Amino acid sequence: MKLGADLQAFEGRIGHSFAKPDLLIEAVTHASMSSPTRGDNQRLEFLGDRVLGLVMAEALLDADKGAPEGTLAPRFNALVRKETCADVARDIALGDVLRLGRSEMMSGGRRKQALLGDAVEAVIAAVYLDAGFDAARSMILRLWGARITRVEEDARDAKTALQEWAHARGLATPAYVETARSGPDHAPVFTIAAKLDGGQTAHATAGSKRDAQQAAAKALLAQLEQDT
Repeated sequence: MKLGADLQAFEGRIGHSFAKPDLLIEAVTHASMSSPTRGDNQRLEFLGDRVLGLVMAEALLDADKGAPEGTLAPRFNALVRKETCADVARDIALGDVLRLGRSEMMSGGRRKQALLGDAVEAVIAAVYLDAGFDAARSMILRLWGARITRVEEDARDAKTALQEWAHARGLATPAYVETARSGPDHAPVFTIAAKLDGGQTAHATAGSKRDAQQAAAKALLAQLEQDT
């Protein structure tokens, strides 16, 4: 099967030309477009997640040969979490080539974080099945690039760090409250308040509840640091 111009251009962006083009087509086909004769990318996503994890674990060990597991684990989590995968997907304009059903397309599927993160994992699996582990590793390291060397020593996400701060002081788990929502249904914008038992509160706004919660937690952590 010959790929269309859009997928050929995408091959150039990821640096891999498929010997089995059907794998790439499957990788960019969302479940909303599946049918008895057309598969979707869910099985590939499952495999790609594991390939990505192995490559990142190996890369982190090579990058810091003296780091203990307690340091490596949060770095690893920061590199493989859905937010990071979605960022990589945006870098390579993966959303532009996704095959989506009408309802998913109308609801802004090409920009959805979870959908983009899943799709980039599916593409990883497609490269792995097409050309083997070395090809997949080479692509992953190229696409993740400086993220691997820039990952913070303590790369816990902000919500986890805020929860640990609260528990260490005998406080309950922070609460996250949606205080506002705006924008159209296909591109909503959420405002979230992160709140502690002690009354400290910080707000943040983002295009998904998860991003807004993380941003609010980060803002509250910065506020707490200034107060100490």
